[in-house]
Amino acid sequence: MHLNGGEVPKDYKTYTGKKVSIIISGIVVLFLLLILSISVGAVNIPFYDVFQTIFFQHESDQWYAIIWNIRLPQALTGIVAGAGLAVAGVAMQSILRNPLGSPYTLGISNAAAFGAAFSVIILGTGTMHSTGSDAIVLNNPYVTTIMAFIFCLIATAIILMISKVRGSSPEVMVLAGVAIGSLFTAGTMFLQYFADDNQLAAVVFWSFGDVSRADWGELTLMAIVTILCSAYFIYNMWNYNAIDAGDETAKGLGVNVERIRLVGMVVSSFLSAIIVSFLGVIGFVGLVCPHITRRIIGDDNRFLIPGTIVAGGILLLASDTVARLILAPHVLPVAILTAFMGAPVFIYLLIKGYAR
Repeated sequence: MHLNGGEVPKDYKTYTGKKVSIIISGIVVLFLLLILSISVGAVNIPFYDVFQTIFFQHESDQWYAIIWNIRLPQALTGIVAGAGLAVAGVAMQSILRNPLGSPYTLGISNAAAFGAAFSVIILGTGTMHSTGSDAIVLNNPYVTTIMAFIFCLIATAIILMISKVRGSSPEVMVLAGVAIGSLFTAGTMFLQYFADDNQLAAVVFWSFGDVSRADWGELTLMAIVTILCSAYFIYNMWNYNAIDAGDETAKGLGVNVERIRLVGMVVSSFLSAIIVSFLGVIGFVGLVCPHITRRIIGDDNRFLIPGTIVAGGILLLASDTVARLILAPHVLPVAILTAFMGAPVFIYLLIKGYAR
């Protein structure tokens, strides 16, 4: 951009104004979708009553209990998890300069699944029982979550150690992530081979990512981590723009590329680990949302990062709403829908190619 007589050109203001308008429109859509998601279900609640119960006062104790104890935390979890996974994905793609960078493709989700399997089968946290509604419940979900989180961090540490030894190039990080993901997948299969029926069912149950598992406390923790990590990525948006232009160009502009790349990977991996360890494996959100947003709003990280955060919230909340309704009264795990959606995007990228 060149200043016109010391003033920002009108065309540039129009150009950036359109991108800001798109992001604001996305926030409005996200709010309307939140009200819709809370409104529909086994008991339909009118939009006005949903709005009044959340922001003012309630007239029905039944609707108050449904909204505040079930639907509102589930919907907000979908928004927070979608935003967190999406911003982790866009950061990884920018840092690694690779369109396939995401928590799922770098093996972090595979490590979480192995940690859960290790907890259930080896530590014995997978003895299950069925409730009156035949829901399967892990008898010690906290240990399972902690083990999933620990193995997420182990996977991240291994990737960073390999990249440190071989130099923190994007190619090394991506290949290390693919290898680590395959290794943890093989480990999960090994454990499942020796598991009994109950343990195997518990592992499979955990691997179906589901936003309804989180309570208000877990939602609060995920929200705090997502906000802090997103703030870090937004703070470094100019550095990511410089890296997008090439390592040599970024270094010429004074950017410490190696440090930005390593710290960015740690932050994005930590964010992914927090979400996956609480909710299970939810694939493709971190891969799909950056690509969708990039095609709408462009590559400029000043707009791409906040736009992807909004898109992630919309995508996972919409997917969870459809998952609750498509086979009602049965509830489909949201990870199944995101997987159905992500595979065609992978195929599209392979056929169409990728142009930044």
